[in-house]
Amino acid sequence: MKNIALRLVFILFIFLFVGGLVYAGTPILENTLLAEAALLIFGIQLLVFLPSYWAQTEHFYDLTGGITYLSTMGYMAFRHQAIFGTWDLRSLVLTALIGLWAIRLSSFLFTRVKRVGKDGRFDSLKKSFTQFLLTWMLQGLWVFMCTYPALIALASPSKGENIFLTVGAIVWLVGWLYEVIADRQKTAFNKDPKNAGQFINTGVWKQSRHPNYVGELVLWTGITIIAVPVYQGSQWLALITPIFVYWLLNKVSGVNLLEERADKKWGESPAYQAYKKETPIFFPKFF
Repeated sequence: MKNIALRLVFILFIFLFVGGLVYAGTPILENTLLAEAALLIFGIQLLVFLPSYWAQTEHFYDLTGGITYLSTMGYMAFRHQAIFGTWDLRSLVLTALIGLWAIRLSSFLFTRVKRVGKDGRFDSLKKSFTQFLLTWMLQGLWVFMCTYPALIALASPSKGENIFLTVGAIVWLVGWLYEVIADRQKTAFNKDPKNAGQFINTGVWKQSRHPNYVGELVLWTGITIIAVPVYQGSQWLALITPIFVYWLLNKVSGVNLLEERADKKWGESPAYQAYKKETPIFFPKFF
C-alpha cells in the first residue's frame, strides 16, 4: 500500500509540475495553447494505457510516444497558424524536425519490440496497475518536457533572429545522425549470429556505452536553441529541457536500467569489465 501511495503522489506531482510549466510558458492567460497541448499529451497516454494494462502488453508504449509527438506538434502547428495567421519558418522547422525524429524512433522501437517479442524493462512494471500507469505518465512528462521549447514557440507570435534557427538545426542534425548511426550499428550487430549473447563495443559504441542516448540529448538541445528568440520572462524555463532529458536518460528509464541489466549479463566477463573501464558511460570519448 505504501508503494501504491507513493506512485500516486508522484503522478500528482507530475501533473502539478507540468501545470506549473504551462503557467510559466503562457505569454498571456487568454492563450490556452500550452494547456491544450498538455491535455492532449496526457490524454493520449491514458487512452492507450487502459487497454495495454488489460492486455498486459507494452508493445504499443513506444509507438504511442511517437504518435503523441506527431499529434501534439501537428495540432500546435495548426493552432499557431489559426491564431497568428502565418506559417513562420521557425514553427515549420520545429514541427518537421520533431516529426521526423518521432517517426524514425518510434517505428524503430516498435519494430524492435515486435521482433524480440517484448521489452524487458516492462517485465515487472506491467503487472502493477499503479506502476504501469506511472510509466505511461512518465512518457507523457517526457513528451511534454522534450517539446516544451517548441510548444512555447508555437504558442507565441513569430520572431526573427534566424541565427538561432540555423545553429539549432545543425545541432539537431548532429544529434539525430549520431542516434541513427548508433541504432543501426547495434541492430546490425545483434542480427549477426556470431554475436549472439555478446555486447557491442565497435563503431560509435566504442566512444560511449550509450551513444544513442547521447544523440538524443544533443538533438533536443538543438530544438531548445531554435526556440531561443521566442523566450521572454518565465518562458526561459524552457532551458530546463536538455537538463531534464539528461536526467531522464541517465537516472530514470535509460542508462541506469541498461547498465544494471548489462552487469547481470556480462558482469563476470573480463572483456566487459575492460570495456567499461575504457569506454565512458555517456559522453563520448573520441580519441
